[in-house]
Amino acid sequence: MTISRRGLMAATSGLAVAPLAAGAQARWQFATPYQDTNFHTRNNRLFVEELERATSGRIGVQLHTNQSLLPQPQIKRGVQSGQVQLGEILLSAYGNEDPMFEVDGIPQLVTNFAEARKLLELARPFIEARFARQGMTVLYHVPWPPSGFYTNQPVDTLENLRGSKMRTFNVLTNRFATLIGATPTLVQAAEIPQAFATGVVNAMVTSAATGADTQAWDYARIFTPIGFTFTRNCVFASRRAVEALSERDRQILREVSNAAENRGWEASQKAQVDAQNLLASKGMEVRTASRALLDGMAAVGRTMVDEWLTKAGPDGKTLIDAYRA
Repeated sequence: MTISRRGLMAATSGLAVAPLAAGAQARWQFATPYQDTNFHTRNNRLFVEELERATSGRIGVQLHTNQSLLPQPQIKRGVQSGQVQLGEILLSAYGNEDPMFEVDGIPQLVTNFAEARKLLELARPFIEARFARQGMTVLYHVPWPPSGFYTNQPVDTLENLRGSKMRTFNVLTNRFATLIGATPTLVQAAEIPQAFATGVVNAMVTSAATGADTQAWDYARIFTPIGFTFTRNCVFASRRAVEALSERDRQILREVSNAAENRGWEASQKAQVDAQNLLASKGMEVRTASRALLDGMAAVGRTMVDEWLTKAGPDGKTLIDAYRA
C-alpha cells in the first residue's frame, strides 16, 4: 500500500520526554538532530502530545533529541531499516542521494515564505514518491527561517568571503562556497561552536534560529540576513509501522500531521524575528544586506539553478517550470 501525505499521512513525529504511555499499542522511537529549545523540536513535542491525547495513548512515541540516538546522516537509513520508526532530517542534506531532495537549498530560488510554500506544494509529490519507494511515509515539512552570513568582518560583497573557511551543511552550500572562492567544510549544527573555536571554520551561512541555538555571539560578531534559502526539515516514518496502525489511528495521525505542518510554518516565521532580536540583544551586529551583495547572490543563484537542472532530469525541469509559471 502506498501512503501519501494527501491520501494517508499516517505516522508520528514526536517527542515524549516522559516514559511511553502505559498500554500503548504502538511504541515508536523518534530520532532528531536538534536541541530541545529549537522551534522544530517544540513543534514535534506538541505534535506528540496531541497524537497521544487523540489516540488515548494507543500510540506512544519517545523522542531522542540533539543526535542522542542517531547522528543526522544516519537518521534516514535508521528509519528505512527499521532501527527507529520516526525521523527528522534536513532534507537538503540528502542531495547526494537524489537532487529532488535539495531543491529548497538552491540559493535565492525562493526569497520569502509564500514562495517557499509554493515550491513545497509543487515538490511534495516528487519527494513523497521517492520516500514511498524506499518504504517510508512523509509526514510533514517545516522550513527554517531564511539564512544569512555569520562573520567577524562586514560582508558587503561576495568578494569579502573569498578565502574564508565556510561551514556548510549540504551539497548546495558546499557548491556555493566553492563558487565564491571560499573553502567549504561540512559541520553539523551541534558542532558549530567547536568548529569556530578551533579555527576549522570562520564564516557560515545559516538561519538566525541556528545562530541562536548555537550561541553565535560567542564566535561571530556580525549577522547579515540575505534570504539565502528556506531549507526544510522533513519528518517521516517507517511505512511498515504506519500500516500496522488501525484505520482510525491513521486518520488521527493524518490530521495531527497536517496541524503540525501548519503550526511549524507559523513558528518558523516567528523564529526568524525572535532569533534575530536575540542575536542583536547579545551584542551581535545585524546588518542590512547591500545591493551589491544581493546582486551577487542573485547571479550565483542563477548559476546554481542551471547546474541543478542538469542533474535533476525531467522531474527537475517539470518542477522548476511549474514554479516559474
